[in-house]
Parts: sequence; structure tokens; C-alpha cells
Amino acid sequence: MLDVTRLRVLAAVARHGSVTAAARALNYAQPSVSHHLARLEAETGTRLVERSGRGVRLTDAGRLLAGRAEEILGRLDAAEQELAAHVGQREERIRAASFPSALATVVPAAAARLRAEDPGIELLLTETEPQGAVRMLRAGRVDLALVFSYLQQGKVVSPWDAEEGVRARPLLDEPVHLVTQAGAPSPPRTAGNRLAGYAEHRWIAGCERCRAHLLWQCELAGFTPQVAFTTDDVLVAQALAAAGLGVALLPDLALRAARHPGVRAEPLPGARRLVLALTYGEPPGAPAAERLLDALAEAAEGKAADSRAGETRAAPGKTGNGQATAGRTTGSPAGTEHAGTGEAPRR
Repeated sequence: MLDVTRLRVLAAVARHGSVTAAARALNYAQPSVSHHLARLEAETGTRLVERSGRGVRLTDAGRLLAGRAEEILGRLDAAEQELAAHVGQREERIRAASFPSALATVVPAAAARLRAEDPGIELLLTETEPQGAVRMLRAGRVDLALVFSYLQQGKVVSPWDAEEGVRARPLLDEPVHLVTQAGAPSPPRTAGNRLAGYAEHRWIAGCERCRAHLLWQCELAGFTPQVAFTTDDVLVAQALAAAGLGVALLPDLALRAARHPGVRAEPLPGARRLVLALTYGEPPGAPAAERLLDALAEAAEGKAADSRAGETRAAPGKTGNGQATAGRTTGSPAGTEHAGTGEAPRR
């Protein structure tokens, strides 16, 4: 039987990179950390750490066990919180991680709805990339993760629910827009494809997923894009487009979170992004998490209705919708996200 305290020590060494830093984070004496590591190696019968210069590094076995330790410890912490809330020792708490444009649009509306229906729930929010959100979810550091995937030929690229133990609830199917300088002449359509006319233009791309989707869309149009700018910030991407320095693909929520008056945005036929809420483990989940899921679904449905209406009345220079406040919600503010391609882990 593995000792939980020793697993916590190993996880701290993996997270902080040294015995000294782990001891500081855990408020342990350094010899105590070394002792726990030695005992854990004896219990597992394998070497978990090795010396590297003045410090230590994890072996392959150490990294494997540290990853599992994060999940185990996170689940234990979550179970403690849920039990305490169940017996009335503390209020219900729900922790969520989200990419920026959802955090600036759908999440505040859902948080306001949740607060109105159940003021006793404490909502904690963290802004992070979808990959980071999934890691936090598996480690038990959050109860719910908002992520997205892009559709190619009607199929989800790299579905998140392929992760072991992860459940996905689709919230929103949104269009992706071609973003160009407002007032600039549009090139003639080539072979019926909207992007083909921009084959000679410079492009603004974002993360690896964004770039992959951009390349796929442009490949369908028969060219390889010249990526001149890479940025994770949708405001920067729009400012570059507004200055005539490049063109980009941005999903609907990104434009609703922040809209530059100097850009023109038009939905790109066939380009869609799917927004999902992920939870971990078998249903049903914690009651507070289930209520937040319902609130997110309702808020996303409202955004979807706005988006469908907006497609018929969009005009250059119009700004996106305002954002609801989250009340008791705490955490980092929505800021930047992957821009430019149609597929990004931070939109």
C-alpha cells in the first residue's frame, strides 16, 4: 500500500523541480523530504529520483508515479471537499478552468445564473489552455473544464472524451470567421472557395492546434498559407488584421469577447468549433458541478441564438455582446487566447 504523504512529497518534487523547493512548498524540513522519497523507493522497489548536478530529477518510473500521484491526491482533496459540503461543515465549492473567450462570454452568464439560483455555491475560476484544463481536471485541481475542438469534415479533431475517465458535454457549435481589414477590397472568389482569394496574403496564426486547422482549411482551398504573425491574443490578431498586415480565422466567441472596430468578419462556410464542458469520473458528479453544467448549457444556448441572429446582421465595426459579472466568482481575468486559425486551445 502506497503512503499518501510520500506520494504528496513525490508530486511536490515533480512540480517544483527540486527537493529544496518541494520542502519549502510543503513546509517540511529538507531531510524529511529526502527520507520520504527514500521510503517510497523502498516501498515501490524502484528508483524514483536520481542526482542531476546539484539537484535531482525523476526517473521514468518516478515521472509515471508522480503523474498518478497528482490524480490520486486531487481525487482525495475533491472527496474531502464534497464530504465536508455534504455534512454541512462548509459551503459547496466548484472549481472550473476555461479558455479565455468562454471565460469572457458564456462563463460569466452561467455564473450569474448559478448565483441567482443558489447563492451558497462558491465558484472559483482559472484561465488556462484546454490541455492544461484537462490536466487540472484529471489531477482533481478543478471539477469542470471548458475546452474546444474544431470540426473537420463534420468530425471532431482530437476528441477530449477519448481521455480515460473524462466525460464531455457539448455546449456550443459555433461558426469560425474570416477576419480581414474593414473597408479593404475583397479578392474575387476562386473556384468557389472563399479562402482561395487570400492565397497571396499574409496570415495570422495562433497555437499549434490553431495552425493545424488553418493549414487544413487552406489546403482545402489549394494553397499553403504564408504565416507572418503568431499570437495568442485575439486583440492583437484583430489589430494586425485591422492594420492590413494579415488575415486570420477567429471563432465566434473570440469576436464576442472582444471586437476591434477596424475589422470585417464573415463566417467561413464549413468552418465550425465545438465548445465542450468536461468532468471526470462516472456520473452523477458533485451536485454543484451538475448545476454549473446546466447553467453553462443554458448560457451557451443563449449565445448560440445570438450567433445565429448575428450572422444575418453582422457589419464591420459592430462590437460584441457585453459580459455578465460572476458575483462571487474568483480567479484570473479573461485575457488572451489563441488567435488566427480556426483551431486553438485557448479560444
